[in-house]
Amino acid sequence: MDHVTDDLDRVGVLGDPLRRSLYAHVAAQPDAVSREHAANALGLALHTVRFHLDRLVEAGLLDVEFRQLSGRRGPGSGRPSKLYRRSERQLSVSLPERRYDVIGEVLAEAVDRSVRDALPVAEVLPVVAHEAGLQLGAEAGRGEDDGDELATVAGVLEHLGYEPVVDGTEVALANCPFDRLAAGHTDLVCGLNRDLVDGVLEGAAASRLTARLVPHDTMCCVRVEAAR
Repeated sequence: MDHVTDDLDRVGVLGDPLRRSLYAHVAAQPDAVSREHAANALGLALHTVRFHLDRLVEAGLLDVEFRQLSGRRGPGSGRPSKLYRRSERQLSVSLPERRYDVIGEVLAEAVDRSVRDALPVAEVLPVVAHEAGLQLGAEAGRGEDDGDELATVAGVLEHLGYEPVVDGTEVALANCPFDRLAAGHTDLVCGLNRDLVDGVLEGAAASRLTARLVPHDTMCCVRVEAAR
């Protein structure tokens, strides 16, 4: 199950209004809370709160810990209480999928390298984007046994959120995973897309394919075509 499907399942769990209120209450607390605390705060029956809190734990939205609330330790101190706190997991759902983490890592590495090597960011960015794609393509290519470079490349681009559509010997990219940035920085992001995809092709040893800029209103500006 991919991370988008995982997040969609978690969002589905929050579809219940009562469960959503419980999650919001626990998430807003500075420390882990007990079932009794949550039940009193929201005016709910303890058995109802217990069921929904445990459902949120199963979905990965809450974490559990056990602790003595009285501060007493040793024999006679009683059983520790089961406490709930917000999970450290990042919950992010966007359809079509957006991968701002990828472009963020590329930009951060480009800035770091620019400062370290005293080079213009505009000169470093294409290199970093290409290297990122190169690594992703190489990792996918190592696990590909049938030599279908088009399928290998499409698999990598699907993982990156490009929504590849294979058409004969070409791959159209139905989604730009960085569209919000592309709207305000079109030339920068389109160039980064091309360099990233070009790196994927090289890393996957897809020598018969090339990445070309093809401006489009509703699709990614890059298209994978047969090399000329």
